[in-house]
Amino acid sequence: MSATPRSKVEMASLVAADIPEGWHVNLGIGLPTLVADHIPDGREIIFHSENGILGMGPQPSENELDTWLVNAGKQNVTLVPGASLFHHADSFAMIRGGHIDLCVLGAFEIAENGDIANWTTEANDRVPAVGGAMDLAAGARNVWVMTTHTTREGAPKLVSRCAYPLTAGGAVKRIYSDLATIEVTPDGFLVTAMVDGLSRAELEARTGAPLRFA
Repeated sequence: MSATPRSKVEMASLVAADIPEGWHVNLGIGLPTLVADHIPDGREIIFHSENGILGMGPQPSENELDTWLVNAGKQNVTLVPGASLFHHADSFAMIRGGHIDLCVLGAFEIAENGDIANWTTEANDRVPAVGGAMDLAAGARNVWVMTTHTTREGAPKLVSRCAYPLTAGGAVKRIYSDLATIEVTPDGFLVTAMVDGLSRAELEARTGAPLRFA
């Protein structure tokens, strides 16, 4: 493949630029946490963390570091003016009540019907259970996925049917991979953008389900 995949920063910038003004957004553990650092100047996006934050800012500089302020992935964060802190149960009431406009998740697999599998049971993994992603995938009004297009071994993450246990069924609406941006439609995967220099055949060879191209 001659094309250069998107970097993590490029992926995060694409996601950040596409979030509508004023949305309440939850960022999943891993790659999605980078999105908060790349919101365009002048935009108001209100970030939520399921451990009880509304109004989460970007990662802190050394001078801003407060070790008591962490997101659900145990990463240090900042607060924007007007932010609020509250009980874990209240945070999940927001999620389950449909008050989160968007959740951006990582994934091991995404099926062409929008099913998502993004949790592990490995004992040495730092998130060894389905966790809050199950509530977020079911409760958020929109679910986008930010992930590499394939595994490190080259196996496709976009598949006809998930082989891993599901986090949620039919939840995903859009995928930002390091190779393409893809909408999940009633007719399957619809590619709306690809990295420069990548052919349709090369993208299809790295995808485990049929693709349509906008």
